[in-house]
Amino acid sequence: MYLADRSAPAPEGAKTAPDRGPVRAPAVASTVLALGTVSMITDISSEMVTAVLPLYLIAGLGLSPLGFGALDGVYNGVSALVQLTGGHLADRVRNHKLIAGIGYGLSALCKPLLLFAHSLGPISVILTLERTGKGLRTAPRDALISLSTPPELQGRAFGVHRAMDTTGALLGPLAAFLILSLTADGYDAVFGVSACVAVLGVVVLMLFVPSGGGTRPRPSGGATAGATTAGTAAAVPDADRPAPVRLRDALGLLRLPRLRNLAICAVLLGLTTVSDAFVYLLLQRRTGIGDQWFPLLPLGTAAVFLLLAVPAGALADRIGRRTVFLTGHALLLAGYGLLLWAPAWPALPYLVLALHGMFYAATDGVLPAAVAATVPGELRATGMALVGTGQALARFGCSLAFGGAWTLWGTGPALAAAAAGLLCCAAVAGFVLRPSAPQDTDTRPGPARPESNPTETRSP
Repeated sequence: MYLADRSAPAPEGAKTAPDRGPVRAPAVASTVLALGTVSMITDISSEMVTAVLPLYLIAGLGLSPLGFGALDGVYNGVSALVQLTGGHLADRVRNHKLIAGIGYGLSALCKPLLLFAHSLGPISVILTLERTGKGLRTAPRDALISLSTPPELQGRAFGVHRAMDTTGALLGPLAAFLILSLTADGYDAVFGVSACVAVLGVVVLMLFVPSGGGTRPRPSGGATAGATTAGTAAAVPDADRPAPVRLRDALGLLRLPRLRNLAICAVLLGLTTVSDAFVYLLLQRRTGIGDQWFPLLPLGTAAVFLLLAVPAGALADRIGRRTVFLTGHALLLAGYGLLLWAPAWPALPYLVLALHGMFYAATDGVLPAAVAATVPGELRATGMALVGTGQALARFGCSLAFGGAWTLWGTGPALAAAAAGLLCCAAVAGFVLRPSAPQDTDTRPGPARPESNPTETRSP
């Protein structure tokens, strides 16, 4: 299984100077930075709501852990199913920005509606619509990132984007905490401010992210390989454009062994990845943290993620994405172990949150970078949606199962079962993703063929 794109000579088409050697493109394209800014602003808005939602539903509306598990699962399951639609539409219309913009806009529209919903039914509908927007935008956004970045720098590019995204995840709970502390009608104030911030994210997307999509055009003349952005695809002559994407081509992606193996492993590991909200609730009950401090718990995860996302992505580009990806799940397993068996140390919350953040730094950007190396450019968003959908649906199942186990057995046995499952699934993933000779040369779907990658080497 090939998962690593290590450092290599200058990309094909790079300029060379007699005295100074190759002139390389910037490590991070402007499209990546613009999308990172949009994600940062949007995450401030989303995480303001997410930080208070478990407490609002369980303590405020009296929802049971099983009911919250079902709602949290649906919340993420809808997003997963819509990813397939968003990814295929983006590839079909060849305008990733358009589909991503519709997704961001729908999520922003849902935020002010929370001001008028004070019962479980309306809140569930609004959250479902909000997740629909997230599902629409995720695959086109990641496709724009990968198509604007040279193959050997995919891990770093996704790491930069995830770091900026996580800056929003860091600031969102902090803003929610401050608003709850300073206002009498705290929850409505959080929802109102969140709506305003979400609109700002859509404006930045429209103004600063280049339009277009599709495959990265071939460099010509003095163009530097990888320096082109997805927005320049519109300049490619009609005769050079690939054939329209068909549904059959999209479905045929699963015939690619490398992509299929990645999807299987994402599903297996997602089935034993406990929802963030449950991790924070478990940590609160384990350590006795007061309700007023609960919105701050995601800050610990986000801070570590922010610090390590770029180094983890760059490390994956050098030593192999398989190694970094599996190490991240080992760190998550260590966090489960601390929640189960560690004494009530004062440092326990910090250790658990640090391991939680390290898990995301080692997996959240590394997985799409690995997918990008296996999927043809004209089907990039669809391929990412396939893997993302499988992972999200698996986490939907985990939320339902964990909520039921918590209700029936209690927190300890439920978390122990999740830890045992994660250990078994990680062992299977390590076997499935083991290095092997490429076997998918003649199994590429339809006319689409993966972009050649001379830097692709065996994962260690």
